[in-house]
Amino acid sequence: MTAQNRAIAAFTLIELLIVIAIIAILAGIVIGVLGPVNATRDQTRSASNMRQWGVALAAYANDNDGYIPRRGQGVQPVMQLNRPEDWFNALPPYLGLQAYGDLVAAGKRPQAGDNSLFVRPGAKDPGGTAFLSYGMNMNLSPWDLTQATKLTLVSQPSLVVFLAETSGQYASTYPSKRAYSCQAPYRNQGDVLFLDGHVSSYSATYLGVNKGDPHQPDISWLTGTASDAQAGQY
Repeated sequence: MTAQNRAIAAFTLIELLIVIAIIAILAGIVIGVLGPVNATRDQTRSASNMRQWGVALAAYANDNDGYIPRRGQGVQPVMQLNRPEDWFNALPPYLGLQAYGDLVAAGKRPQAGDNSLFVRPGAKDPGGTAFLSYGMNMNLSPWDLTQATKLTLVSQPSLVVFLAETSGQYASTYPSKRAYSCQAPYRNQGDVLFLDGHVSSYSATYLGVNKGDPHQPDISWLTGTASDAQAGQY
C-alpha cells in the first residue's frame, strides 16, 4: 500500500468513526424525545382501560341493587381466582370479556404486551398466579364484611377510589410501604378510577405510592362505610 493509499484509508476510518459518533448522538436524542411520547401514549391507553372498567362497574351496580363487586384478596398476591363476586370476574362480562379466573383456567392468562383490559400498557409481568395491572381499593367491599359495599352508602363516590394501577400481582391496592401499594408507572404519574366513573392522574407523591395514604382532599381511600374501621391495617 502506498503512502497515499494509507492516508486515504486512515482518513476513511476517521470519517467512519465520526459517522458512528453522530449516529449515537442522534439515537440518544430520538430516545430522549420518544420516551415521554411513549409514556404519554401508554398512560392515555391505561386511562381508557380504566374508564371501561368504570362503565362495567356502573352496569354491574345497576343489575345488583346498587352493590359493587368484592375487592378480591387483600394484602397477599392474588391466588384465589374462582370467586364470581370478585371484580376481575364480575365485571368483564359487562365488557364482552371472559372472567379473569376463566381465562387463567383455560391457559389464557394475559401476558405483558397483550391488548387486554387487565394489563396496562408497558406493564412488566412479575410472575405469579395472576397478572393484574389494576387493583381495587383494598378498603372497598372487602370480604371481611358480611355484605358487599352498596354505592348509595358511600358518602362521596366522586372522591372515593375504585381502581388504581398496581405492580401486577395483587387484586386490590392501597397507598402503602408494602408491595401491594398503588403505583405511578408513567414518568412518576399514576391514574385513578373513581366510583363515579371518572379517571384522574396524579403524581406518586400525591398518591402516597410506597409510603402510605397522604389523605388528600380530592382522593379518598376511605368510603364512609363500615369498612373504614379496617383501614389502619393497610
